[in-house]
Amino acid sequence: MACLLGGSAALALSACAATTDMAQSPPAPAAPAPAQQPAATSPATASAIPAAQTAAVDAAIAANDINAFFQAYEEASLSLSPQTKTYRGIRDEDYGEWNDPSLAADLRDAAMDRAFLARMEAGFDLSQLQGQDGLSYRLFKAAIERQQSLVPFRENGYLFNQMFGEQSGIPSFLVNMHRASDKAEAEAYVERIAGIGDYMGELVQRSATRAEAGVMPPRWVYAYVLSDIDNLLTPAAPAYEGNAILDDFREKVAALDIPQAGKDALVADAIAAWEANGAPAYRELRTEMLRQQAMAGTDDGVWRLPQGEAYYAALLKNYTTTDLSADQIHRIGLANIERIHGEMRAIMQQVGFEGTLQEFFEHTRTDPRFYADSREEYLGKVDVALEAMEAELPKYFEVLPQDALQVKPVEAFREKSAGKAFYSRPAPDGSRPGIYYVNLYKLDSMSLNELEALAFHEGLPGHHLQLSVQTGLGELPPFRRFGGVTAYSEGWGLYSEKLAKDMGFYTDPYSDFGRLQMELWRAARLVVDTGIHSKRWSREQAIQYLTDNTPNPQGDITKAIERYIVYPGQATAYMIGKLKIEELRDKAQRELGDAFDIRAFHTVILENGPVPLNIMEENVDAWIAEVKTS
Repeated sequence: MACLLGGSAALALSACAATTDMAQSPPAPAAPAPAQQPAATSPATASAIPAAQTAAVDAAIAANDINAFFQAYEEASLSLSPQTKTYRGIRDEDYGEWNDPSLAADLRDAAMDRAFLARMEAGFDLSQLQGQDGLSYRLFKAAIERQQSLVPFRENGYLFNQMFGEQSGIPSFLVNMHRASDKAEAEAYVERIAGIGDYMGELVQRSATRAEAGVMPPRWVYAYVLSDIDNLLTPAAPAYEGNAILDDFREKVAALDIPQAGKDALVADAIAAWEANGAPAYRELRTEMLRQQAMAGTDDGVWRLPQGEAYYAALLKNYTTTDLSADQIHRIGLANIERIHGEMRAIMQQVGFEGTLQEFFEHTRTDPRFYADSREEYLGKVDVALEAMEAELPKYFEVLPQDALQVKPVEAFREKSAGKAFYSRPAPDGSRPGIYYVNLYKLDSMSLNELEALAFHEGLPGHHLQLSVQTGLGELPPFRRFGGVTAYSEGWGLYSEKLAKDMGFYTDPYSDFGRLQMELWRAARLVVDTGIHSKRWSREQAIQYLTDNTPNPQGDITKAIERYIVYPGQATAYMIGKLKIEELRDKAQRELGDAFDIRAFHTVILENGPVPLNIMEENVDAWIAEVKTS
């Protein structure tokens, strides 16, 4: 999944931090412009392009150099987002700043995107662009249009919720992204703590404005948000031990090669910044969340929001890159659930279980042997699975990841509200590895049956391989190296789970059942996501549907439905993307016969970075034709 940090600079920001199975931060809807107001106040003209990049844009068009044009877009986007620079490993004069979270900034960013698209279409002739240049033109246009399609609905996003609110986003960013390798970078960390007041204050005000218009998450969401807030506010003066931000800062400062007196001064400055700016901002947020909690309703779907039906349709189109309707997606889900249930019954017979499929579900939910006794046991098994997978990759891939992969438990300050697993991509400069986060808050929600498939999805050959390869595509424009298409990336993650079976994994039938369990989970998402947001199912109806049709633990089910409620549409992209990749692989095998090379097929999928599903199909068709004539 992709992440956005407030204002758009849309393509530069997408996929900047995490691609997830249990997502942490949302694409475009989080950055608002009231649905009842004009989408933007500035025309899509060159004046919306920052002055520092105007000359570069003009020169690129004059030279007919579309890659120079995309580089100008990259520089313009980065100039508007200090946090994206940090994700990319860029530590410059903006290192101590937050993004501008204001409505004016969002409108500026959206206008800039439209202006760049207009200049590209006026300045370059697609019919004259060859190879990757022509593909880049089409991908840039498609990505901007997807982002712009959501502009009218920006006020429908929930700024604070259990999945991606800045109540947990701020400490997560500082802990995981802000490096402090010297005194200046530590001082920039202190600047960011001091900047929490203005940054959070703007978001609180915008959330309050939305609430007055009736745009709030359901009432049950607020307990999670308040828990995240209290995790930071509860630790007491003078040291604030247990405060995730200050604990992290102390640890980073302790590693600096400076005199102890300098370290003590930095820590004192950080505490002072927290007391003067961070803590008051979080207290203000807490007050506003309590106010909203008292007035929030209990309906769950986005159908209740302004232009709710159109909003959900736009989200489905954005995430799946298809024109599938909610009803069509719902039916695809039902059909795949029936198929997977059949495969599960075969495993049930293989292990000799006598009873119904639902009774087998209950058996796998409740038998203690399917759960780890400790975090260390779970993490150790993950390491074994990933080491075995890494050894097999060269047989199935021509291009391998160059970045290290780290497995890390979700931090205590966000583990209660965070999803079960997610991935954070590596920094382009190698200063940060790819990180597979596992949420071990409740071990009885982390079935060992699913362990292999989950590690393969988030790590190898899933998100880590795909994103490491993508980041390393240095010959492509930055928006393609760092951008994201949810159906592509999450489709790849889910495809990777099944690919692992083709590679000889899941030798334990219960582990193979766990793989099917995760595939079933993604099929069921098609049903419950559309059920909630289109068919007006309640949270309780959706929970019951998953309880009846999947073997997942109750806590897992509840957390998932709560995710889909606040993150509408995104979860449908996994199965839609995976089905397309499998369809294209089957087509290539059928048409090429003995000439089919799975390593080459994977290169075709990966070598262009994230693409909409229709363009993925074009790329595979072109490869098939090339192999036939070679």
